Amino acid sequence: MIDTLNWEPLLQEVRSKLTDPAVGDTPDSRRLFHGRGHCFPGLDRVCVDSYHPAMLVTLFEEYEGEDALVEALWSLAQPVGYSGVAVQRRYLRRSPIEWHCGEPVEAPVAHRGDLKFPLTFDHQNVGFFLDIEPGRQWLEQQVQEKAGKVENLKLLNLFSFTCAFSVVARAAGDLEILNIDLNKGVLKRGQANHQFNQLPMKGIRFVARDAVRDFKRYDRSGPFQLAVVDPPTRQRGAFEVDINYAKLLEKLPACLADEADLLLVLNSPAHSEHFFRGLIEAANPGYSVVARLPQNPDFPDSDPDAALKMLHVKFKRS
Repeated sequence: MIDTLNWEPLLQEVRSKLTDPAVGDTPDSRRLFHGRGHCFPGLDRVCVDSYHPAMLVTLFEEYEGEDALVEALWSLAQPVGYSGVAVQRRYLRRSPIEWHCGEPVEAPVAHRGDLKFPLTFDHQNVGFFLDIEPGRQWLEQQVQEKAGKVENLKLLNLFSFTCAFSVVARAAGDLEILNIDLNKGVLKRGQANHQFNQLPMKGIRFVARDAVRDFKRYDRSGPFQLAVVDPPTRQRGAFEVDINYAKLLEKLPACLADEADLLLVLNSPAHSEHFFRGLIEAANPGYSVVARLPQNPDFPDSDPDAALKMLHVKFKRS
């Protein structure tokens, strides 16, 4: 257990975001406090997220004074329209989420502009990743620029999880999308996310496949002018960054258009940007890294190499 700490730096950070005059009545979901970037000494095992009208506090280790922290957050949240504060204790078995203050929000959702993503507060992962928002913005812009100009525009969304990238892409323009994930359950949730937002389903597929081992079972669905590759750092028996990422990038050109734009993601504090760029460039001479996308400002990190790495990569067949 971590001894009682001075919570004021955390509360000050949350207070400043909750009182931001640029935030409307129904603000986009965002991280209010990010301790895991090691920018706040002693508070690196706690995060606070806003899924208005729900606030979620995540504790990765036990702290003394947890209840006092939650009460203080509730005193900040209640005046600006929050209904309740929930706490997820990741240091306990099955990472339970319990409502501590106010009233439980029956059906919490993540807001992103006009889009909504139903959340599961009874799972360890609620179903929507806040840190990768710059990647969603990148894809949105790519689709807006290419839809109507590129004939038969197609997106390959690998390790799609609950298909937030697919939802954003379909909302941005007309294109075909192939969502690939090994987990049938999250693909069903992905399909439900499209339906929840009343998006046209024509041309959108949800296929349960191993992105690496089953490549030959989906590669003929291309050619894809856009691709998003956002794998887990480690998925037992299915994916290991050190082993499988390079193999996937070597296979991928077989289903890409002669020219394609890719978003390649690496969420591993143990692997540097230099390592990631080298892995990409060694996989195929047609890859060229355009730029690293900026970090979500709600996720400050004392070490850029430890932070989420999102690279815009162009592919051109030689």
